[in-house]
Amino acid sequence: MGKAIKGLVGVALLALGVCAIYLWRADLLVLIKGGVGLFLILAAMVAFALMAD
Repeated sequence: MGKAIKGLVGVALLALGVCAIYLWRADLLVLIKGGVGLFLILAAMVAFALMAD
């Protein structure tokens, strides 16, 4: 019985996640575009740190 409840909760959370992505896809794209620059800066810092070793 416990596994069934956990499975239903998992399916419900998955459905809510898919709905959130579908409804807020424009905002999600803004977040991704804003994070690309920060990710590239972080990757450059890691590359410089590896080069210094």
